[in-house]
Amino acid sequence: MVNTESIGLRVFSLNCGIRYLSKYCPERYAMIGEMLSKEEYDIVLLQEVWSEKDYLYLKKKLASCHPHSHYFKGVIGSGLAIFSKHRIHDTFLYRYSLNGYPYMAHHGDWFGGKAVGMAVLNLGSLTVNVYVTHLHAEYCREKDSYLPHRIVQAWELQQFIHTSAGADVVIVGGDLNMHPQDLGNRLLRAYTGLRDSYVETAKFDQGCENGMTLIADNPFISKKELVPFEKGIRIDYILFKQGSSETDIYCDSMSTTKGSVPDRSFPYSDHEALTAELRLGVHIPTETGSDRQSKKEDSATKLAELVDIVTEARTEVKVGLHCAERMRYTAARTGIMGLALLFLELVIAAVPYLALGAEQPFPRTSFYLLAALCFAILLATSLLYIFYTMELKSLQGAEDQMRLAIGSLQEKLRGFPLAGLH
Repeated sequence: MVNTESIGLRVFSLNCGIRYLSKYCPERYAMIGEMLSKEEYDIVLLQEVWSEKDYLYLKKKLASCHPHSHYFKGVIGSGLAIFSKHRIHDTFLYRYSLNGYPYMAHHGDWFGGKAVGMAVLNLGSLTVNVYVTHLHAEYCREKDSYLPHRIVQAWELQQFIHTSAGADVVIVGGDLNMHPQDLGNRLLRAYTGLRDSYVETAKFDQGCENGMTLIADNPFISKKELVPFEKGIRIDYILFKQGSSETDIYCDSMSTTKGSVPDRSFPYSDHEALTAELRLGVHIPTETGSDRQSKKEDSATKLAELVDIVTEARTEVKVGLHCAERMRYTAARTGIMGLALLFLELVIAAVPYLALGAEQPFPRTSFYLLAALCFAILLATSLLYIFYTMELKSLQGAEDQMRLAIGSLQEKLRGFPLAGLH
């Protein structure tokens, strides 16, 4: 191959924290703005910027070094923002179909409306598709009731990344809320071919051990959140891949922040920030017969692995389906009981009017309280029934897509003569 062009690209990603819920939030955004204005990042990907006031502050602060920016607003919100040295030509926001449960208000993921935002940039002659996303949190690893939702989000994310078909380079950054070997993470990387900058980097400059982004030494983190991982976990990523055969992309170095900022008693966020220094190269591809044979064997191996991963993901989605069906049945049964109780109360209320000549006091207070309770039960169960029906539809849609994908992958795999050996 003949190299004709090389471009350096510094990418930054950080989960910033929620205003009014996070400690020292105004001070932290001031620190983030100060740091970003000094560092020479090409692309900045931020999550949990829930207040547009914070985005506008950063936009003003970074106007000279990052003149191009976009805030992904969504219906309720997304908390996603991108700042760039290079002109942003197009943007799009996709909200995941499953985002947790509205009655789990203390978790807040449903109200946040988790999503993925896309921005199209031009770097010289190259087109770069940049994605920033934030997936549903885990909360409890032992009993993760949100696992089917997060897998569906990973499935929808890999489908959305297919919008990069015409791009030379694809970059994905954000808080995936998944460990490196979690099913959703493996599904995303295997289906899209995305590479993990921490794994691929030629040099890990500085930062947390094993590239962890949620560490016990962070003062904003409760150690109970990290159980059973005492030191910390890695759930934030910068992923990348080449989009065309004429483009190469490498990660020359990567680093993370580590706890409190120098001269400050607290860090930028409860998450550690990531920085990846990427190098893009354009070349004229040349291919020999042995290269083609090697690619066929690699493709067969990857297809076989992908079939296993999608099958495993489909199994977890089926578990979520059964759970949603059971919860919908419970909501329907409770609603019927509330309706029966309301009907019984109306019958009891009609007795004094039907019993001619009998003058008995009517317990109005008890009647109204019981009626209010019945109406509350009916309203709550009706809303829950509608919600679980919507959840079922989304899970069924994802399961059907996975079933078709498995059939298609198996058909492709049968076309490889060496597939049986893998």
